[in-house]
Amino acid sequence: MTFAYEALPMRVLFGAGSRRQLPLEAERLGLRRLLVLSTPGQRVLAGHAATLLGDACAGLFTEGRMHVPLEIAEAARVAARDAGADGCLAIGGGSTVGLGKAVALESGLPVISVPTTYSGSEMTTVWGLTENGRKRTGRDRAVLPRSVVYDPELTVGLPADVSVTSGFNAIAHAVEALYAPDASPIVSLMAEEGVRSLATALPVIAADPADIGARTDALRGAWLCGACLGATTMSLHHKLCHILGGTFDLPHAAVHTVVLPYAAAFNLPAAPAAGRALCRALATDDVPKRLARASAELGAPRSLAELGLTERDFDEIIAQAQAGPYANPRPVTAQALRALLTDALKGTLAP
Repeated sequence: MTFAYEALPMRVLFGAGSRRQLPLEAERLGLRRLLVLSTPGQRVLAGHAATLLGDACAGLFTEGRMHVPLEIAEAARVAARDAGADGCLAIGGGSTVGLGKAVALESGLPVISVPTTYSGSEMTTVWGLTENGRKRTGRDRAVLPRSVVYDPELTVGLPADVSVTSGFNAIAHAVEALYAPDASPIVSLMAEEGVRSLATALPVIAADPADIGARTDALRGAWLCGACLGATTMSLHHKLCHILGGTFDLPHAAVHTVVLPYAAAFNLPAAPAAGRALCRALATDDVPKRLARASAELGAPRSLAELGLTERDFDEIIAQAQAGPYANPRPVTAQALRALLTDALKGTLAP
């Protein structure tokens, strides 16, 4: 057996209350003027982080948005420059983590990431920017957070429905990592355990959002699934979700949740080892149906139609999906894409 695996250089602080170590973490990194980033909905949390940092806080930028519009990224870069920031602290979900990456991409400023959802983006060198209805993505070591602080107490306020879709977003990273062309036994172990952790924790969270044990397990699963995305190449599932988010402004985590069973149904017949790992992790013999039914039972959207997509949008999605090459276990034809999108639009796998 031969394979390559490259670990990404970052420091992780994990555990309830770990946010209180932020001042020491900033000091360890030699950062004395951090710009705190968030979305408008997380202003209170950003203020809490600023209070913890004390004199090490250079200011707040709380205008982060889903899919990281270029104009927001540019405004954040200006704010960092004007504040004389020597780094950023991104606290919140994937939108804020992505904004921190966008700032780092152009400025080189180091980032401390404090995730409050399960997107897993903080574990990757992947960045994304949306401009004129197109979402561009790439990989650059400059955007990788220097430190990641996982504090499950910060996820307790995350509504159950958002927790579910965020968790399925993370599961999607692991599913694609299992059949990626640069997968390895190490990544496959992390992917299987990450899926198992999230699949076990999410029903508990849906029943009791304050369950700190389940929140801890879900955050650990998100870490593992994000690390899988950071170590491998994205395929059809992520390509479709980037198009649906960047061009049609559909909600990021909900799109991942709806598309995942249909992308899995398309790809897993060509990736039997990935299918076996997911059967073990999900305790099922039908992975696509299990994913669709589990998410629907936990209150997630069942179809792309629920998110606002129509069949009139298919031609644009198919054109973009076939515009550039990307790795995938099966050839991606226009006919296959139309069939996949039709099923996802109708939610044929959901109960």
